[in-house]
Amino acid sequence: MSESNRDVVAANAKPLKGKTILMSGGSRGIGLAIALRAAADGANVAIMAKTATAQANLAGTVFTAADQITAAGGAALAIVGDVRNDEDVISAVAQTKERFGGIDVVVNNASAIDLSKTDDVSMKRYDLMMDINVRGTFLLSKTALPHLRESANGHILTLSPPLNLDPKWAGMHLAYTMAKYGMSMTTLGLAQELRGTGIGVNSLWPATLIDTAAIRNMPGGEQLMKAARSPRIVADAAHAILTSDARACSGNFFTDEAVLAAAGTTDLSGYSMGAAESDLIGDIFL
Repeated sequence: MSESNRDVVAANAKPLKGKTILMSGGSRGIGLAIALRAAADGANVAIMAKTATAQANLAGTVFTAADQITAAGGAALAIVGDVRNDEDVISAVAQTKERFGGIDVVVNNASAIDLSKTDDVSMKRYDLMMDINVRGTFLLSKTALPHLRESANGHILTLSPPLNLDPKWAGMHLAYTMAKYGMSMTTLGLAQELRGTGIGVNSLWPATLIDTAAIRNMPGGEQLMKAARSPRIVADAAHAILTSDARACSGNFFTDEAVLAAAGTTDLSGYSMGAAESDLIGDIFL
């Protein structure tokens, strides 16, 4: 974030108490952390995720997430659904509207990852990433737009990286890069399309590795985890964005570090999972 636009993040200008968030994914990891931070304000949080039953290698379901949201001080709605399915997304938006009376925030958190090279990635995995990451982000945002237009401070926040056309990133994992940049293109286009409507559209990306199940399940995951930060840093950054004035805060590709710096937090050492700040591993695309 440059000096010229640091003033767009005015945390707590529009508190989340009583506001309604609809999130794709969110049964664990960064999405759940964002939901719990909003719940601490007294927000309503609807979580749409496929995970209805516990899995051996992944903790958490949409129902356990809802329980945690309620315990954190929010009101929760658990929705079992697939962001790739039009009917599921339409139903999730309708259920959220019916339960809470409107939608103030959409968080596009659901995402699939495969870092394989082009020779190795299967077209099934390619299609999965395109369907969840790109199509799912576009579909959920599109479907919720009529309700976001009725909000006093509507936001769309997508967990995707800055658009960085350095060939390095496409060359490392082309299929995944295209899928994540497709999410970011949705931010770029919607921010421009909706300019002047009062809906803020932004992307958020971690500056370092984040301790998630995906990281822990990788080879050497336990060591990687120690060089990562807690999902709380992304949650706190998301909170700062979502409590900012949507008319002033739109069209940005934020990192968690830059958002927190703009909001006045400069000591990030409390988010580390063990490593010194100088030993943290940076995330990709930056």
